[in-house]
Amino acid sequence: DDMNQQLNQTRSQRVRAAMFPETLPEGVQIPSTQVHPDQPTAVQRLAEPSQMLKHAVVNLINYQDDADLATRAIPELIKLLNDEDQVVVYQAAMMVHQLSKKEASRHAIMNSPQMIAALIRAMANTEDIETTRCAAGTLHNLSHHRQGLLAIFKSGGIPALVKLLSSPMESVLFYAITTLHNLLLHQEGSKMAVRLAGGLQKMVALLQRNNNVKFLAITTDCLQILAYGNQESKLIILASGGPGELVRIMKSYTYEKLLWTTSRVIKVLSVCASNKPAIVEAGGMQALSMHLGHQSQRLVQNCLWSLRNLSDAATKMAQMDGLLHMLVQLL
Repeated sequence: DDMNQQLNQTRSQRVRAAMFPETLPEGVQIPSTQVHPDQPTAVQRLAEPSQMLKHAVVNLINYQDDADLATRAIPELIKLLNDEDQVVVYQAAMMVHQLSKKEASRHAIMNSPQMIAALIRAMANTEDIETTRCAAGTLHNLSHHRQGLLAIFKSGGIPALVKLLSSPMESVLFYAITTLHNLLLHQEGSKMAVRLAGGLQKMVALLQRNNNVKFLAITTDCLQILAYGNQESKLIILASGGPGELVRIMKSYTYEKLLWTTSRVIKVLSVCASNKPAIVEAGGMQALSMHLGHQSQRLVQNCLWSLRNLSDAATKMAQMDGLLHMLVQLL
């Protein structure tokens, strides 16, 4: 009887210990009702799901708090972004960048066209590289959502992002090219806007300036998206010295994704009568033949397609024995 009475008195404490252990006074011992070590009690079985439920509720409250905080702060931050004092603009851009790292406040930013417009305006007009970095970082975070891409596109973000492709700062370049890449992949109308803003010329220039393989892979993928099915883009790439740079990449790097994205651009250019001789003269046949023994099937396939397309422009070229030998082996 005494035992039953003690268990009845401590039932609420046992439930409390399972659900809200942090609320128990220090040093309080709760008697266990477990008879066998491998048979948990009903309260012990309740402990884990109740903790999960509690964390979910706390996360939900925090999420709502983030959204509410951002919604209330946005009108004030827009004013600060439009301020004449560049220090004030930087502080505001930094705060918006921090808010854009959390999902709830990111959605609040996306829901405000005025905020996106103010960010793009600040990014385009500032002389301060840190303000540019924060604004570009925010647009990069928003570009992972369809709604964010649409907001950037509608607010005229593409010309401002293309302008950033001349930035001396590595992180700004990364934010700009990845945001443009997301726009080209998922936002209708972006290809034309990038072409009109002079994006192709800037991207070809980046192939020369940068040696980060992941950055180059994104840049070459942008070029492929822009050139595919568009003759004017192919001619702009040619006029900017693109064929020579693409061939150099095929000869100089070993990173498979970069070789694959570059071979895709060459394949697209290899059907253009103006680009063909330029690729062949730059050593394109030799550069492509270097990868015919690669273990990546997608890379080999693109190299073969490109070689096929270029073959009629390379009939008078010497030193083709190695390539012919590789092709016979592939048969």
